[in-house]
Amino acid sequence: MIILKDLHKTYAGERVVHALRGIDLQIPAGKIFGIIGQSGAGKSTLIRCINGLEKPDQGEVIFNGINISQLSPKELRKTRKKIGMIFQHFNLLSSRTVFDNVAFPLEIAGMTKEKIQHKVRELLELVGLGDKEKAYPHQLSGGQKQRVGIARALANEPQLLLCDEATSALDPETTTSILQLLRRINEEMGLTIVLITHEMPVIQEICDDVAVIEDGKIKEYGPVIDVFTKPQASATKRLLGGSIESQIPAELLQQINGQTDKERIFAKLSFVGSSAHEPIISSLLKNYDVTVNILFGKIDQMKSVPFGMLLVEMRGEAQRLNEALLFIREHDVEMEVFMNE
Repeated sequence: MIILKDLHKTYAGERVVHALRGIDLQIPAGKIFGIIGQSGAGKSTLIRCINGLEKPDQGEVIFNGINISQLSPKELRKTRKKIGMIFQHFNLLSSRTVFDNVAFPLEIAGMTKEKIQHKVRELLELVGLGDKEKAYPHQLSGGQKQRVGIARALANEPQLLLCDEATSALDPETTTSILQLLRRINEEMGLTIVLITHEMPVIQEICDDVAVIEDGKIKEYGPVIDVFTKPQASATKRLLGGSIESQIPAELLQQINGQTDKERIFAKLSFVGSSAHEPIISSLLKNYDVTVNILFGKIDQMKSVPFGMLLVEMRGEAQRLNEALLFIREHDVEMEVFMNE
């Protein structure tokens, strides 16, 4: 669907800003792909290069086999009809009703009034605003405004939907409802969605894959469950901040350091996917004659995949402890055993 090759973008001024520095990325069709980074990382520049609003200084943006950066203005306008865009601050026309805001791109495309009426009402039903077509933007909540923006972005039946911080101006409950709508659109319409944000929970909630951008470079990318549970780049670890990575409190690590012996060990157990539902702890207690004390833990879910971490203290005879550790490893549970220093 989208291939970015060696993308560079620099802004000149009092201070030269290198917004993008050699971006290489592939975004597969039909997926919800997240791009996450702090403010100033290059997210917005990257998404504007994808839809042709910005022309890169170097590199290529390939959309469905077409090099967007080499298109003439006329060809670019035609290609953009297949790329929808929703914004953080909605960008609705205040003098137009909900119906007219959604109809606007169809009017520009030259669609007949009869077809516009049918299409707009179909879209408003899709986003849950069938009863708001005569309302004006100032009469809507933030979530309703964003739903109008989504309906408008879908008007020309795009193949790609770009979301630029689409939930940043919304409260948590409204954010959840908008993300659920985007997920439904992706599943029912097969629409590719690229979502840029600085919010980790947004990526965690609906994205299939994620790229971490910092200082204009892609630091890490892959399936969300892999990037968030096994982060490699320091930029990813900073963004996670321990909330999803489930880092053990430093105070607790200090308490257990040096307390291990042949009949007492501490271990960090990490569960992903089906292993999160396995009765590992109860099996240890039942079959291996060891005692298990849970010192710290966290269970969460990423899209439909559960994951979690437990810090446990295990006591028992040395042989039984070794057998218990072998049992854990055989059940696809990642384990880190804390040893005496």
